[in-house]
Amino acid sequence: MPISISRTAAAVSCFSSVSVTEYCPEKIHNVAIIAHVDHGKTTLVDRLLEMTTMTDKKKSEAETGESERRMDSGDLEKERGITIMSKVTRLNWKGATINVVDTPGHADFGGEVERILSMVNGVVLLVDATEGPMAQTKFVLRKALETGLSPVVVLNKADRQTARLYGEVESDLFDLFDALGANDDQLEYPTMFASAVKGWATGCNDEAIEWNENPGNVHADANMAPLLDMILDQVAPSATSDALEEPFALAVNNVGKDNYLGMLATGRIFSGKIKVGTSCVALQRDSESGAAPNAETSKIGGIFVNVGMERVKLESEYACAGDIVTLAGVSCSVGDTITTAAEGVQAPLKTPPLAPPTLSMNFRANDGPLKGQEGTIVASNKVKERLISETENNVTISLEETGESTTVFGRGELQLGILVEEMRREGFELIIAPPEIVVIDGKEPIEEVTVDVDEEYAGTVMTMLTNDRAGELVTMDSDDSGRTRMVFEIPTRGLLGFQSEVARATHGSAVVTHLFLEMRDHAGDLGSGLAKGKLVSMESGKVTAYALNNVKERGILFVKPGDTVYVGMVVGESNRPDEDIEVNPCKAKHVDNMRSVLKDDRYILPPPVLRNVEEMISYMDADELIEVTPNTVRLRKAELDPNKRRRMRKAKTKKK
Repeated sequence: MPISISRTAAAVSCFSSVSVTEYCPEKIHNVAIIAHVDHGKTTLVDRLLEMTTMTDKKKSEAETGESERRMDSGDLEKERGITIMSKVTRLNWKGATINVVDTPGHADFGGEVERILSMVNGVVLLVDATEGPMAQTKFVLRKALETGLSPVVVLNKADRQTARLYGEVESDLFDLFDALGANDDQLEYPTMFASAVKGWATGCNDEAIEWNENPGNVHADANMAPLLDMILDQVAPSATSDALEEPFALAVNNVGKDNYLGMLATGRIFSGKIKVGTSCVALQRDSESGAAPNAETSKIGGIFVNVGMERVKLESEYACAGDIVTLAGVSCSVGDTITTAAEGVQAPLKTPPLAPPTLSMNFRANDGPLKGQEGTIVASNKVKERLISETENNVTISLEETGESTTVFGRGELQLGILVEEMRREGFELIIAPPEIVVIDGKEPIEEVTVDVDEEYAGTVMTMLTNDRAGELVTMDSDDSGRTRMVFEIPTRGLLGFQSEVARATHGSAVVTHLFLEMRDHAGDLGSGLAKGKLVSMESGKVTAYALNNVKERGILFVKPGDTVYVGMVVGESNRPDEDIEVNPCKAKHVDNMRSVLKDDRYILPPPVLRNVEEMISYMDADELIEVTPNTVRLRKAELDPNKRRRMRKAKTKKK
């Protein structure tokens, strides 16, 4: 997913303009904030905004109604507290322009990082001062080093009492740089210490230790200025003045539509300059030569930049090499190159290769017994159109049409789950088949998994990953706080369903992160201990408390009284690991004229286990489907008829 841009923007007259000095490429610095998930990237960008475009913090909070995480603009981002789409914002500092890109930290959205690194000349590598480098830290750092970028390292959350500021984290980071093949220049990275929450940064280790141990001694004027100064000092300008004389070329990293402006294309200008009204064409990515003879010529209808989450007009007449801008009016796709129709570049700019997908899932319109009762978009062609539109702006998603259904290829269950969640909120009703691992030439994806857990559960986690899931333990370390960190290498298919299981087994103390490592020879079949028996409804109707009181002894419930179920719907997990049990959750108590011995019939029922979309994706079995509607996520058997399911099981048993 490339840089985010609003799909419904205001009219041109509603845009304000950004005031800039004389355009000078040497004063434009593009930098990406990269880190492991939850190490504080978005909060750091908030503080940098407050130092520059939002100098009056209280006024800003009053106007926006929110005091932090301004860059997490989507509903799902706000709800889950994670960055899903990369976003760019513009900072003006000491006469220079800094374009800052906030990137996701979850491995499933690693394609965002791969794409963004081609737009910047430096990175700020953010590392939690307590946790140190984690799985995604290794991924983003490897990509930055391979691109030739030298990072500025920031040890964030240095205000916490658990922060390790006496060299331990720095030593781990240096070892990681060395292991990833950093050159001599890259090994000379500067290190800063910061507390994004408290709003201060310093390049002095002794000062950071003093402020950590004595928070009251933090200088009243301590702020993020040292980090901004460090960026200007360490991140090279995005272009030179000589680049202005070359033909105009912009690499498209995001496309969108506006009701008033038409097509919108966001990206970095690699050479030349452009102004409103110039005729341009789009060169398709990976094409051998320039524009096709019939390539559509368009005029630039507007040039905009992002300040915070607001898109504003660029006041200067020209947008020049090195800057990140949004052009209105040019029809193109992500990865294309926009150039002038006259005397433009002859070949598209090269874009970095992306890591291959690891999972695929089959999408189709809902065909279940309850179809059309909640959603407003239920036609199969509408589902296909929505998925196709997703690929136009999300280069890490690819499709393959198979009749009435569409196979979607992605990086992991979280990425695909987010796509499903977005579609159901838009009013779609979907049926999703179980995920399948992408196997290429007999090789399957292998993940590196890092698990941080309380020491008492270390053996449990090791057993879970190395037995049935075919994982191999690589390293294991314990610290003085009673936590153990284990690193495993495991087939991607072995991770399906692991997150929810380990959360229950360790009472929520395990922190699991993973990233794609490489393609290897198929590791063989997984263990039989992963099989889950299900409680399957044999009736349709409303769930009753009386029925659930009898069913609860047979396993874990997924439904509650009043829910609507149908024949073949999964209503719980069976306490028999490899056997499905058919139950009647709709049975009502027989009513007669006999008075009950008890004054009231009260049933004590356990709360149902509820899973979100991505948890359901990793939980479902091969013979099941997920039914997704705007209000409900249901698990059901692919074959609803119980008699047909029994015949299928018998046929399968005979084959064995």
